[in-house]
Amino acid sequence: MTRPYFLYNGFRYLIDTPLLILSFWLADYYSNGAIDSEQDSIVFIFLLISIISWYSAAQVSGLTKDLRSNKFAEEIIYVLVTLILFAIILTSFLFFFRNTIELSNYFLLFYLPILFTLVLAFKYIFRKYLHSIFYSGRFQEQIILVGSTPAAKDFYDTINLHTYYGYKCIGFLDDEKTKLNGCTYLGKINDLNSILAESKVDEVIIALPNAQHEQISACIEACDFHGKRVRMIPDLYLYASSNISINTIGLLPVINFRSLPQDRWGNKMLKRLFDVLFSVLFFIIIGWWLMPVIALIIKVTSKGPIFFKQERWGLNNQKITCYKFRTMYYGSPEADENGSFLQATKNDSRITPIGKIFREWNIDELPQFWNVLKGNMSVVGPRPHVTPLNISSIQNVDRYMLRHLVKPGITGWAQVNGCRGETSAPGSMQRRVNYDLYYIHSWTFWLDCQIVLQTVILTIKGDQNAY
Repeated sequence: MTRPYFLYNGFRYLIDTPLLILSFWLADYYSNGAIDSEQDSIVFIFLLISIISWYSAAQVSGLTKDLRSNKFAEEIIYVLVTLILFAIILTSFLFFFRNTIELSNYFLLFYLPILFTLVLAFKYIFRKYLHSIFYSGRFQEQIILVGSTPAAKDFYDTINLHTYYGYKCIGFLDDEKTKLNGCTYLGKINDLNSILAESKVDEVIIALPNAQHEQISACIEACDFHGKRVRMIPDLYLYASSNISINTIGLLPVINFRSLPQDRWGNKMLKRLFDVLFSVLFFIIIGWWLMPVIALIIKVTSKGPIFFKQERWGLNNQKITCYKFRTMYYGSPEADENGSFLQATKNDSRITPIGKIFREWNIDELPQFWNVLKGNMSVVGPRPHVTPLNISSIQNVDRYMLRHLVKPGITGWAQVNGCRGETSAPGSMQRRVNYDLYYIHSWTFWLDCQIVLQTVILTIKGDQNAY
């Protein structure tokens, strides 16, 4: 482990302790003396219990993992889960110490929100500080890529685009001298041992197909011998659609290649409950007054109906009617002279001035909460495409139809990762489908919460691909 990496992990891990102490004193102050601060032993016991509870919860939730390559919205979810687990563990401890530690009824009502706020604020500041360090070129970890698969290309492009991840690729190894988007070719895979002996390398990233298991094993052995960290990236284009589970029929193990989290009855009910509650809350809090205002604006600024209805494909390729606020001039063509579907483009002349604003702020999608209540859409899921776009993509995009294994959504994992707007550029639809398939096979309730949070943040910040 390199010294910068050791310092980074140590500081990130230990800083929660002073935050717990500061949260205690603030909560004690605002709750008018929850604990008799003159009894140092009681305060010490409570702080010790808090620290043990927090780090136990963080270990379970995954907050202690290196999250610098995760979006901040995802880190917020980690902190929230940790706080929930912390509250459960802490109150359990306090029950056993109820005769020793006496708290006011309001203490935890101050303590938990203050702790949540401080931890989030620190992690955001620390993240931004790290970004500035990595942008300046300091503390970057030197890595080597083994393999030139599509997954390796994606990884190399990602760390170059997001410098704040803190990685610098000094080159790649492959048995064939190929090009890897400008990455330096260092030699064949068998040269890894000599390169590790001669070069300053912090980590090796193996991106080889599973079929090359002998070379993968040799690379891992070389890294172990030289004391280098090693990680593997599966070939995303090969495995993006695979979600493997193993069960038994009698004594025979059976491998299921299409076991999806949302196929389980409990997960399906949880997601539906979330969809209904979220949609009902939207209409109660925002929809009842905002949607009539939007309807009036559309009616005043352009001729035609307020709502735009379009046939799209939903769960199991079923046709659904998707509702949107109209953002184009009434009667605008949906196909060109050759009969090909016209996607909305940047500065599209068919879009009204107010429609451009609605699209940028995702306001045109709000009527789809009615689709969610009807049950043919979800709050989060792959975005539904119009029928012509589906038909044209079936033959050109790998595993395209697998995105219809779940209900489509108002927002999705692809959208919060920049896959919005038109898909006419080569590979853009494939990239969107890969994100959709990752979501389908990796679904959790917390991932849905993260996507909703990221959507809100993107809406506030503005998305350059929203048009």
